[in-house]
Amino acid sequence: MRYKSKYTVPFIITLFLFTGVITGCKKYLDEDNRSNYTQENYFQSADQAQAAINNLYASLRKITDGTGTYGESPFMMLEFPTGMANTEVGQSQYNNTLRTLTANADNNYFYVWWANSYNAIANANLAIERIPAIAMDDVAKKRMLGEAAFFRAFYYFHLVRMYGDVPLILKSINASSPELYPERASQASVYDAIVADLLTAEAAGLPVSDVSGKLNIGAVKSLLASVYLTMAGYPLQKKENYQKAADKASEVITSGTYRLFPAYADLRNKANKNLGEFILQNQYQVGINTSSVDQGFLPRSRKITKFSDEIGSVTPSAEFYNSYEAGDLRTKEQQYYYSSYVSVLTGQTVNFGSQYIFKFFDTEAATTAQSDLNWTFIRYPEVLLIYAEASNEAGGPVQAAYDALNLIRTRAQLPNLAGLSQTAFREAIWKEKYHELAYENKAWFDMVRTRLVYNPVTGVFDNFVGHAFPSGPVLTDKYLLFGIPSREIKNNKKLAQNPGW
Repeated sequence: MRYKSKYTVPFIITLFLFTGVITGCKKYLDEDNRSNYTQENYFQSADQAQAAINNLYASLRKITDGTGTYGESPFMMLEFPTGMANTEVGQSQYNNTLRTLTANADNNYFYVWWANSYNAIANANLAIERIPAIAMDDVAKKRMLGEAAFFRAFYYFHLVRMYGDVPLILKSINASSPELYPERASQASVYDAIVADLLTAEAAGLPVSDVSGKLNIGAVKSLLASVYLTMAGYPLQKKENYQKAADKASEVITSGTYRLFPAYADLRNKANKNLGEFILQNQYQVGINTSSVDQGFLPRSRKITKFSDEIGSVTPSAEFYNSYEAGDLRTKEQQYYYSSYVSVLTGQTVNFGSQYIFKFFDTEAATTAQSDLNWTFIRYPEVLLIYAEASNEAGGPVQAAYDALNLIRTRAQLPNLAGLSQTAFREAIWKEKYHELAYENKAWFDMVRTRLVYNPVTGVFDNFVGHAFPSGPVLTDKYLLFGIPSREIKNNKKLAQNPGW
């Protein structure tokens, strides 16, 4: 069921309900639209509470679902303003204007991220308000409230980094609520709310792991470490949070719950969903919900798979690919990248003539044209790198930080690092993050919080403002934030636009 106010404002109040009788990940892959439910009469039973929480898990798929007619997807918005990504789809206005740094506030990505995030936040608010009154097992209730708090924090963490000051709504609203047309809250207050929600989730009794893909304590601690690291950088520059980030990442590392996979192919093995180094993923399953991520990364129209449309939405820039260290295993054929493939249609090897992204390639989908590889939001290497960076900022290089970084380098068949100055170690960590987590929606956020950008041609870090992409566009302070969607400003006169948009 979808409840929507008659106003087109940032908060489209939504309540998708899911059946509670299907086991495993199907619980939050199937949608149950029952039009007789309202906000007022829905939260009556434990099953209904669980269905509301399942909807929050399902909301994650909107980040990787398609949002346009030319292979666009919301996650791509975060890749093109980095200069690391090109596209073979000339018709894609959303992607191309971000790649060339000519976007305006009408870019549909800005609206999709804004609306989908606030939809999820509205549902989290309802769950947090209504679940406490339900007669149900107290342990399960506490866990559900922790899950709802986590998702509210997750979406606000995206919003505050993308748009800066944003409306902070922590209760349900309707057409008569004063918050229907809200003002923007300061970034500091939004971060305070994010931390409070994550601390609630941390104390909610979540499991150590969950192979079905539901929230675990490691995901909460990992996101909290990322939040602290971000707060220590721009724009807040609360440098005391470096130690908090290091401590929280250390808790994840020393828990013994996560490990790096032995081989990069394990990242694409469906048997590893929600295991190993996967800390937080969204869930896909053929026959219920399939993913378009793999299709979007395929070389355009090379006929190597059974997909009717091989899109070529995101391709690596040659300069970034060439910036990896010599001998880095990630650059070898069919590790993170590939330059040829044996067509499942003809059995012949198709040479592409350049590198493409193999990191998300679904081998089964090449023959079925249906992909259900999960998309990963948090991977263990990110936690290792958060710990290394935060501990270095808090007190300089320590052996545990070197150990964390060198775990990643060892898998890449690169030599261990040692004996670096604080500055050199900092930049080594940043470079490793660019190369290990490439095309996983991390680089732009790091560019914004550090105000520095990795130059793949020179190998040094440039100031954000004035950094030139290899393809020519030059970053300005405009791109430190995205534009508040034009339609939101038109509908809510209390919203002011970000500079330059």
